[in-house]
Amino acid sequence: MTRAFSKQPVDSKLVSQIIDLASRAPSAGKTQGWHAIIIDSSATAKFWDDTLAMEKRESFRWKQLLDAPVIALVFADPESYVERYSEHDKAHTGLGASTEVWPTPYWTVDASFAAMTMLLAAEDVGLGALFFGVFHGEQQLRTRLHVPEAMQLIGAIALGWPDGREAGNESHQTEKGLSATRARRSAEQIIHLNGW
Repeated sequence: MTRAFSKQPVDSKLVSQIIDLASRAPSAGKTQGWHAIIIDSSATAKFWDDTLAMEKRESFRWKQLLDAPVIALVFADPESYVERYSEHDKAHTGLGASTEVWPTPYWTVDASFAAMTMLLAAEDVGLGALFFGVFHGEQQLRTRLHVPEAMQLIGAIALGWPDGREAGNESHQTEKGLSATRARRSAEQIIHLNGW
């Protein structure tokens, strides 16, 4: 995850390529019930005004995160799954009745798959990327961007060239977050062979 970005712009075609790849992520019933609001460098300052109060910026550890030229907001659309599963080939499942009958909220799952694919696609073309939650100012942000109330915000993805790394120069390392010092769980800790 990249937390220090240069202000070098990212070509909109590159962003479209990343979104196109994300559209190929797994999707229940091929519903593809997710959307991305792309905020470019002309509007990223407003995003930060909504989500990171001025009085917190002085002590904010990742100041160069605010230089990311693109912020992608990933939204899931629960109602699109109800509509899709009301169609003739899926109606037998009963999942077209309402979101409440779904045992797993696949709109969240699918939008999360898409977000992960965006992160991997960005890395693949040499961009830096950071997935982060919008914990403050979501309602103000939604109002300003005219986001329908039914849309579930999965999170934000900062995209851009890592500070010090131009296109084609892969040498830059960005400072890691404190969570990076936690040990990674081993496969043995994760796997439950043939049962819990």
